[in-house]
Amino acid sequence: MDKHPLPTELNLHQQSRVLEIAFDDGAHFRLPCEYLRVYSPSAEVRGHTPDQARLQVGKEDVNIRDMQQIGSYAVKIVFDDGHKSGLYDWQYLYKLGRGWQPLWQDYLSRLADVGRKRNAPDPFDAMLARGERPSELPEPLSS
Repeated sequence: MDKHPLPTELNLHQQSRVLEIAFDDGAHFRLPCEYLRVYSPSAEVRGHTPDQARLQVGKEDVNIRDMQQIGSYAVKIVFDDGHKSGLYDWQYLYKLGRGWQPLWQDYLSRLADVGRKRNAPDPFDAMLARGERPSELPEPLSS
């Protein structure tokens, strides 16, 4: 059985709208609330099949109102826009942190494809401007 990294810290920075997560393998991610909201693992967002997925728009100002740990495998995130049906398991949060660049670009492309655009500064650009890196991965073990 593969051992998946487990979180050692979860810190919500409400002012900057960023969830900071550290994992036991040394990975450290800073994930904007908007990013977490548009990639919610809920059926309401993802659908039950890929063709049922619903593109989330207008989530630039969303914040996290509450988080509740679910057992030892996930966190339920309650957003201030009322969305609360997604369970973010540790493996999914790790995937979001590790793959933020292609996932965020895919989201922006899907918005453009339907003639929509975000109406706020890019949250990842803002983070980088503050000197914060969205993703810090552990160094590979040398043999």
